[in-house]
Amino acid sequence: MKQIVQKSAIPSSRILVVKQLEELHFDPNLHLHPEYQLFLVLKGQGTRFIGDNITIFKPGDLVFTGPNMPHMWRDDNSASGSKKSKIMGIVIYFPQDFLGDIIQVKDEMEKLRHLFDKATRGLEIHGKTNRLVSKMMQELLHVKGISSIILLLKILNMLAESSEYTYITHINYLPVNNKVETDRMNKIYHYLMKNFRQKVSLNEIADLINMTETSFSRYFKSRVNKSFSDFLKELRVDYARKLINENKLSINQVSYDSGYSTISNFNKQFKEVTGKTPLQYRNEYLKISM
Repeated sequence: MKQIVQKSAIPSSRILVVKQLEELHFDPNLHLHPEYQLFLVLKGQGTRFIGDNITIFKPGDLVFTGPNMPHMWRDDNSASGSKKSKIMGIVIYFPQDFLGDIIQVKDEMEKLRHLFDKATRGLEIHGKTNRLVSKMMQELLHVKGISSIILLLKILNMLAESSEYTYITHINYLPVNNKVETDRMNKIYHYLMKNFRQKVSLNEIADLINMTETSFSRYFKSRVNKSFSDFLKELRVDYARKLINENKLSINQVSYDSGYSTISNFNKQFKEVTGKTPLQYRNEYLKISM
């Protein structure tokens, strides 16, 4: 398995890099880099890991993360090995010091300082702000030179003045910030993504990183702020939500395909995560989509 710990997102000669991604797969390995990242999903869906958060992603999702925030976007093509369709997104990278010292000492930069502080927990952008920033990001693909810096500042100013966001990680999130930690979490995530739809052996996954079951359980909770069983439950339920949204399978088949051996346990755990039964969730989603 290829393990990515830290990668350079931009060359030292550049203030920012903006790219349109059109790939068979987003990067399916947990990784981090020293730059801020603004990422917009244009096409594709799958499972997103950022810090201690796991959720499904879909077109239109817009996320702003701070430096050295571990993340992984595992699209459904990666999970299934499919090569049928490409996925698309726009990503902007810029370094911590792209404005030099003025951001720390000048009054005009106060809102931007607060935005960067909030980005250390990761921000998901919603509503009108999402729509406007998404449009500006697409414009930024075609702008060069100092005009690109001006447009980036406009984007950041809009984010700084908006309240249309939610934090991604928990307030007491403990970052994974070295090679040993990142390699361990990569092994765990890859094992889970491969096996979560069947019975998961705690002993086997603990052996994978050379720990006892007790030590692994304690270690895992310290990294992601939730127990291993709760994390596995959320992973399965997020996958089940995706299947329900596609509306191609019965609830019983969704339960089985998501790793549950009994429909009663599936209903119970689904409601614990979403606040709704699978049938209620499907009916509400269909009503909204229509």
